[in-house]
Amino acid sequence: MANNPYNTGLDRTPANHQPLTPLTFLERAASVFPDHVAIVHGPLRQSYADFYRRSRQLASALTDAGIGRGETVSAMLANTPAMLECHYGVPMCGAVLHSINTRLDAAIIAFQLDHAMSRLVIVDAEFMPLMQEALALAKVTPKVLQYDDAVYDGPRTKTDAGDYEAFLTSGDPDFAWVMPEDEWDAITINYTSGTTGDPKGVVYHHRGAYLLAQGNALTCSMPKHAVYLWTLPMFHCNGWCFPWTLSAIVGTHVCLRQVRAAPIWEALADEGVTHLCGAPIVMSLLIGAPDDVKRDLDHTVQFFTAAAPPPEKVLADMKTAGFDVTHLYGLTETYGPAVVNDWQAAWSDLPAAEQAALKSRQGVRYLPLEALDVLDPDTMEPVPRDGATMGEVMFRGNVVMKGYFRNPEATEKAFAGGWFHSGDLGVVHPDGYIQLKDRSKDIIISGGENISSIEVEEALYRHPAVATAAVVAMPHEKWGETPCAYVELHPGQSADGETLRAWCRSQLAPYKVPGRFVFTEIPRTSTGKIQKFVLREQAKTLSD
Repeated sequence: MANNPYNTGLDRTPANHQPLTPLTFLERAASVFPDHVAIVHGPLRQSYADFYRRSRQLASALTDAGIGRGETVSAMLANTPAMLECHYGVPMCGAVLHSINTRLDAAIIAFQLDHAMSRLVIVDAEFMPLMQEALALAKVTPKVLQYDDAVYDGPRTKTDAGDYEAFLTSGDPDFAWVMPEDEWDAITINYTSGTTGDPKGVVYHHRGAYLLAQGNALTCSMPKHAVYLWTLPMFHCNGWCFPWTLSAIVGTHVCLRQVRAAPIWEALADEGVTHLCGAPIVMSLLIGAPDDVKRDLDHTVQFFTAAAPPPEKVLADMKTAGFDVTHLYGLTETYGPAVVNDWQAAWSDLPAAEQAALKSRQGVRYLPLEALDVLDPDTMEPVPRDGATMGEVMFRGNVVMKGYFRNPEATEKAFAGGWFHSGDLGVVHPDGYIQLKDRSKDIIISGGENISSIEVEEALYRHPAVATAAVVAMPHEKWGETPCAYVELHPGQSADGETLRAWCRSQLAPYKVPGRFVFTEIPRTSTGKIQKFVLREQAKTLSD
């Protein structure tokens, strides 16, 4: 480097080097297309000029509240304009956004608030009772603001929390928001599902968010002024970075508090939605809607799904209804999707069953991901491209997390050998497309939510009648997968499925409760290890 003549006298200066950040996307959109509709929410039609102004006001108000660089602002919100404002306003004051999964229990939320050292919490009125329960368990005492969404018509709990709208409008609409000092600075923190022990805080940096946001637009072929429907929760990996993508292409966010068939079909037809993302359950919801709810579409809608691959019939029904489905894959640690099943034109001429098999593959790397491979985790050598030899899926590049917050041991383990170890097992086909075959941590993906089999097993083990428990994924028509619990009881003890289901409901979030309990002798290896692969095969023949 020292002898490179192209480095001599050619230094980085403010004129030729600025940190990459997706915050500049909103500034540009508001400057070039100030009157274009940025956000649709019920009767609300908010322009980019207003979106930018409110985001700056939020940043200003947070600054006035003493919150600055490197400090955490938590948000427990539905897919509403306030959540979009947080994705800009919080990092515009230098702070880090912590989006909370609204489906978690109070104890896990309290852990996250403490671990992230939250200074301020913005809470939707619908979730305030749960947040109050979490705050009672937490050690931190953040300032609390309540967001009263005009579209929400449910009960509101009386609290002494500050009013989000009043707080925001107290800020300066011309606030000179701060750029990151370095593009490596944290922009958000997202917590994993806690597959082993406590959840881990995955830290995203401005550079990665900038690149993945643009990668979404390129990968999903999103044109300028695309219309995006929010069926994917924004608390999931910051909505896969789409809150920033839409500003880059000056698109329109169509917010949706709840994922229901009627409002989705209304938005698709009336708002001209062009793109949406979601778990397979959203597809089932769409095609399973009554005929009087469905609408005829005058354009093809791009639907991007992750989790378990959709069945052949679902794909066929979606195509008939006017949707083009693309399979994505990624993890919290990769800012959401970083792998896409890029469709080859010749595949469209194949029989439906072959097309479905091809669509079930996870695919190839996103453009902003530098490397994707399936490696032998012991030798770190690539597995043969034969579609049969399994290894661990690994990632390398600028859209891999900064690391796990306040957890150097887990970070070091995750990055061993210069690759991010996903923990997912897969194969590589001769054409270079990867396909997942198993999950090394036995994660169950139900309706797009990750469920740790270990967490469910630990809850069952706390029941006095349970001697041994093994939890695996069981196919489910609506949710894709649900937990299935195989149980051995202590001699002389008794318990039935309803008893253990009620027990699990008292211990776990509702979506983690097993859909089926099987009382049987659990198969083991000669060394006593439970043979989960046998149970998974058995569970394929069951249903809840």
